[in-house]
Amino acid sequence: MRYPEEIIEEVRTRSDIVDIIGGYVALKRAGSRYTGLCPFHNEKTPSFSVNRDKQMYYCFGCHASGNVFTFLMQYNNMSFTEALQYLADRASITLPEQHYSREQKERADRRTLFLEINKKAAAYYYHLLRKEDGARAMKYLTDRGLTPETIHRFGLGYSGKSGRLYEYLKGQGYNDGQLADSGLFSFDERRGGSDRFWNRVMFPIMDAQSRVIGFGGRVMGDAKPKYLNSPETDFFNKRRHLFGLNYARSSRRKELILCEGYMDVITMHQAGFDSAVASLGTALTEEQAALMRRYTQNVYLIYDSDRAGRMAAVRAVPILRNAGISPRIVNLTPHKDPDEFIKAEGAEAFEERLKAARDGFLFTIDEMEKEYSMSDPQQRTRFQHETARRIASIEDDLERNNYILTTSREKSIPEDGLRKLVNRYLAAGTPAENYREPKKTGPVRKAKAEEGDTAAERLLLGYLAAYPSAYEATKDYLGPEDFHGEITSQVAEALYAQLRAGPLDVAQLLTCFEEAETQSQAAAILNAGPSAEDQGALDRAFTDIVIRVMTDSNNARMKALSSGDAAVLQPFIETKRRIEELKGGRVLHLPMDEKR
Repeated sequence: MRYPEEIIEEVRTRSDIVDIIGGYVALKRAGSRYTGLCPFHNEKTPSFSVNRDKQMYYCFGCHASGNVFTFLMQYNNMSFTEALQYLADRASITLPEQHYSREQKERADRRTLFLEINKKAAAYYYHLLRKEDGARAMKYLTDRGLTPETIHRFGLGYSGKSGRLYEYLKGQGYNDGQLADSGLFSFDERRGGSDRFWNRVMFPIMDAQSRVIGFGGRVMGDAKPKYLNSPETDFFNKRRHLFGLNYARSSRRKELILCEGYMDVITMHQAGFDSAVASLGTALTEEQAALMRRYTQNVYLIYDSDRAGRMAAVRAVPILRNAGISPRIVNLTPHKDPDEFIKAEGAEAFEERLKAARDGFLFTIDEMEKEYSMSDPQQRTRFQHETARRIASIEDDLERNNYILTTSREKSIPEDGLRKLVNRYLAAGTPAENYREPKKTGPVRKAKAEEGDTAAERLLLGYLAAYPSAYEATKDYLGPEDFHGEITSQVAEALYAQLRAGPLDVAQLLTCFEEAETQSQAAAILNAGPSAEDQGALDRAFTDIVIRVMTDSNNARMKALSSGDAAVLQPFIETKRRIEELKGGRVLHLPMDEKR
């Protein structure tokens, strides 16, 4: 549900951007602006600027920009709705209730009950860990090097030898039907309900909003299985969640670190690597890769250094690449896992291993090479063919060429020969089919579509946002329909609507976009205002940009038109005449002192 615009605007106007950002960044006043170190990239000299009058921020280093909603969405990885609700609570504004159908309300009520039961179960396990019965489990955790603070942060617990969670929750007033939905119990007609987990260290599994949605349990003893996870339910799907993401999403690191197990994640967070996550006892899934892509394009894989771990990494690489992520593989040799490595060599050495991580695609070639005897001419030839097939699976021409160059150098394959092989498989198509990665969707496809957002369209929108009279100067020449890029067309629609109504408020305009990525791109376009040394240069540059956008738009529409009817073509001919008029010497004027 989209909240009414007047509510969104009330929340924004009552949330001063300097006060909000000042809670995260040390700001110093510099004239009409406030400056500080950018929270979105590492820097020593402040390039981050916050404008109270415009209620906007902009970084001259990494070009992050936006309004108060955008900041929370970028900094805390919130959705637009989450940022709105947070600011509404802060400003003591009551948001209108969302209305559901009967079926939606019943499902929402069941989900609320599911989360409530899991939260109480987590508290129960947490409590037992600190009792006499949990001494062995506590010793296991402390022997693994976990501090009391880390145990508390991750809500670790113990399920008890007698398994009395069922009795506890029944005493809290829940019936068997409600408890069955949680997945925490099994039921027998004669015995009733019994705990699924007993005599295990308990790891609460939380969603990105830190709500407990399931559990992982490590047995204290020789019982099998060693690790046991909550079963799939209507509200818990292991394929769609990652352990530790609730903390990793707020990390200042630009990458996520993907591990195999819960203890790996917890150990890494304790050592300062707070962007670590893990899949939930299963191989990496497409859903988990898509979830990670919401937060980053860079993922470091840290699986066990044994063969099973390396093969798991090989299987994960194409899943991540298909999601638009650049995977890198961290080599922990001679240690087996992150826990062992950090204890033996420390966090600083681990950081160096991260910096030396291997490109994921090249890692798969390395592992494939181990399957061949490179001293045997026939096997070496087969390896080269397999390598060419895999490179042929890369859709982007420039990326494919880069891998040809690198692989040729690293594997001592003649570049011309490898290129010919790759081109042969590209032309054939079918022989490389088993190795071809599926066409990328989601963010990757979106990024390609955004190539239509030309520099001219972006610059013109920057003029319109910076100079109020730009609209008056161009309204007879251009409209939002003349912007054809995916992002620029959306920005133009919103910007022109506000310019027509007046006055322009860029911070308010950004609330039209709910997705963090779109809002950030729109903010960058509208904040990167033009610059010129004198009035004449400003006017000439402005006029040239208008001519370019008009020409591009007219050509695009004429190309799409199949009719040759003179009457139909007349508007295009008239537009071309006006373009020639501007080219002939007319200059559109913008007063420099008017810049917002």
